[in-house]
Amino acid sequence: MAPRFDLIGMVTADMAATLAFYRRLGLDIPAEADTAPHAEAVGPGGVRLAWDTVEVIASMHPGWELPRGPGRMSLAFRCEDPAEVDRVHAELTAAGYRGLKEPWDAFWGQRYAVVEDPDGNGVDLFAELNP
Repeated sequence: MAPRFDLIGMVTADMAATLAFYRRLGLDIPAEADTAPHAEAVGPGGVRLAWDTVEVIASMHPGWELPRGPGRMSLAFRCEDPAEVDRVHAELTAAGYRGLKEPWDAFWGQRYAVVEDPDGNGVDLFAELNP
């Protein structure tokens, strides 16, 4: 049997702030995870997202530092329609999360926007323009 893709792992400097962001995007993450050194959520299709604190990763890799900035990794969340892209982007930026790219109609046929999570990861929001 070949290995199967199962989990995307991320490192966070502030577990509670990061999990609050992903809860706003619809992930079911229990409140007690806010104080844990490791947390997981199962997404649609069964792929898991996991977060570890900087301390957990540094304990495994001495000298490791949290990288920052767009381009190191991004996650994409499919929205129902273009209006939902606009609504979710507006809600997240109104809640204080940094918008990296305002919603726009991309040449590849999707409404697209990018918001930064608390650790500097780009999170894409998209929907088909003509479903």
